[in-house]
Amino acid sequence: MEKFVEAASPREGQRISVGVRYVAFAVIATAVNFLAQEMTVQVLPGHPLILSILIGTIAGFAVKYVLDKKWIFFDGYTSHSSEAKKIALYGLFSVLTTAIFWSFEIIFWAIWGTNLAKYAGGALGLAIGYVSKYALDRRFVFRAEGA
Repeated sequence: MEKFVEAASPREGQRISVGVRYVAFAVIATAVNFLAQEMTVQVLPGHPLILSILIGTIAGFAVKYVLDKKWIFFDGYTSHSSEAKKIALYGLFSVLTTAIFWSFEIIFWAIWGTNLAKYAGGALGLAIGYVSKYALDRRFVFRAEGA
């Protein structure tokens, strides 16, 4: 349990809690998500809103998976089949929690009709989704083998 609460950071002697790292990584993945959305809107103006949301979500997913695997759950590689199962479960839970994110983002945009509202709704939806996702990942994806 101690490893869950506190783990060594890349700098020897410095300790950063998993919770702090998880929040930081969620912020990083959110920034990547929003940046990818904005780049999509700038490069492909006039395309449907859902396209920018989808591209942002894919970019955020990739960044978050790598950070979670290595720095939150300290998960190493065991086998191809084990890794495939983890990615599939992580992806499934991402889809479920992404529905939360998308719903908030789209509802805020539909109500207020501004990019600020869209991103505010997205930020709220992502926060709710990340809390749910951590619990699911900890319990089902990155658990110790045999646990």
